[in-house]
Amino acid sequence: MPLLKATEACQSLGESLWADQSGSLTNQPDLEYLVFQQKFSRRQQYWIAPNHGVPSTIDATGKIRHSSPSKHLPVLCTQSAPYSTADTQDTNSTWQVTIQSNNEHITGFRDRLSFRFLGIRYAQPAKRWTYSQVHEGAGNKASALDYGSSCAQGSSGSEDCFFLNVWTPYLPNPESSRKHLKPVMFWIHGGAFTSGMGSDPTFDGGNLASRGDVVVVTINYRLGTLGFLALEDGETNGNYGLADQISALEWVRRNIQDFGGDPDRITIFGQSAGAGSVRALLASPKSRGEFAGAIMESNLGGLAYGTTYSKYYSISQEVEVVGNAIVEEANCTNASSQIECLRSLPAMTITGLSDTARYLVVDGEYLQTSELDLISPASTAHVPLMIGTMRDDGAAIIGYPSEGETIQTFMNESGLPASIAPSQLFPEPSGANHTLDIFNTTARVATDGMFRCIDQATAYAGINNRIFPDIFFYEFNRSYQLVNWSPNPPLCNAPITPDFPNGDPSLEYFKCHSGELYYVFGNIIRQGLPFRDEFDLPFEQYVLDSWASFARTANPTPNLEYLKARNYINTTRQVELMGPWTPFKCGDYRLQRLQWPSAMVDLDEVEQCRALDLPLSYYDF
Repeated sequence: MPLLKATEACQSLGESLWADQSGSLTNQPDLEYLVFQQKFSRRQQYWIAPNHGVPSTIDATGKIRHSSPSKHLPVLCTQSAPYSTADTQDTNSTWQVTIQSNNEHITGFRDRLSFRFLGIRYAQPAKRWTYSQVHEGAGNKASALDYGSSCAQGSSGSEDCFFLNVWTPYLPNPESSRKHLKPVMFWIHGGAFTSGMGSDPTFDGGNLASRGDVVVVTINYRLGTLGFLALEDGETNGNYGLADQISALEWVRRNIQDFGGDPDRITIFGQSAGAGSVRALLASPKSRGEFAGAIMESNLGGLAYGTTYSKYYSISQEVEVVGNAIVEEANCTNASSQIECLRSLPAMTITGLSDTARYLVVDGEYLQTSELDLISPASTAHVPLMIGTMRDDGAAIIGYPSEGETIQTFMNESGLPASIAPSQLFPEPSGANHTLDIFNTTARVATDGMFRCIDQATAYAGINNRIFPDIFFYEFNRSYQLVNWSPNPPLCNAPITPDFPNGDPSLEYFKCHSGELYYVFGNIIRQGLPFRDEFDLPFEQYVLDSWASFARTANPTPNLEYLKARNYINTTRQVELMGPWTPFKCGDYRLQRLQWPSAMVDLDEVEQCRALDLPLSYYDF
């Protein structure tokens, strides 16, 4: 546009033409990135604020020219929106932005790093224990300035909780072609299928969207008994929470291009029960073709508590395990219709019962087999997969032994086979703290039995049977435990020393379940937390860049030209030093050990997984 319209366009956003006040071209990486994306050439001129009253432009080399105000050029505006934090965000009209999508006028806002659309309805309110239906607007105005209700859990939340959130670095011109749409990262939260929400500040998508140049979506889905109850009545078939995830995914497929996202480049990713959800979506015929890639972080399966996240009950099994107990506790056993009796109770009565349905089941529609089929390629979504664990995932799942307790007693209490340890493969350390020695061995068995072996088996069968085109495996050997969830404290935290008052990550400590989440979303500082040493920031950047790279290219090794265009120095050095993250291959089973610096290493604990004799038909090295 010409200069006058360029000025007016910036003013309409509450901004002005950008001024190169320092003379150092502080936004050069932004302009270089436009060149890298082939949107413009390096010599492309952009309107900026007049220099000494003379109409001026700048190009990616930093050269400022005087130009005729009638020239039609791209425009650089200031960006003065404030940063948001985990506790505060400025949603006043100055920063609001409205787009048209799903036959609605949806108003969100921008902060310094992204456009934020919070609390978007993706499904209509649903009758309890019926499947959600994708929401369609009616030409109405919809506010997306704050999160919607979380799903009922414990003593809080609502049954009408079908909301998702979108963070995007780019809003396309609705009147132009959609050429430059961004990859989409669709997050499914964990929480044992009984708790959690897409509005958890741990998962704020602003930093991931901005640095990763992706569109981030987080969702709510029904939890616990309200989301997963199944009964043998021919009507209540379970998997309602899983169906909600698919409804949200369908909404995203239909509408995300209006937010700058590419519906054909959606990566689903989740952690813990969220990873179990990703696994189920890989298996579900209802979600086939809805996504282009998948990331499973700390998927559970195999032994004890982890079993049902990867091995699904039949409806009759679920009824025997928990369904009948729920009906009885709710005093609905002798009702003419048990489900109508349950529907008559307040939601908080259901969530307050001592028995909770949290199990995916084989309902014949959303899930048709008792586990992810890694034998027949036609039965599973054929998409690139990234999968891995925390080094000590199981240390957060078991309790802590009592003083004087034997290892066999503690293993039994943890639901683990007491006969497996102590042994040559699972030796008990001989330290000064015998209780800690027991915990060390048991945590290792729990990590292998509930996390590592199922995930390594998935990767092994998935690549050897050509289920997935590519698989990238990882293990985190550096962690930053969640402040609001740190079992067995302080074992999951880096030890505090005089030189490292916030903890020294270079010392030995347990790298526990959920310890990667601040890194993946780039939210250490946003959560108000300190960097513990000089490597927390570059490691956080490297992890985020790797996850975003997988969403962008189906490969977690970021493109060096991309990194250099964006001036991502720390990740550039890491990639140049360590080389690429190589895929899991037949005969070359290696993982990326994520630490600083990271490195490719041989697969861990193969003999231990054999010794555990897990019920995994596809694990046979």
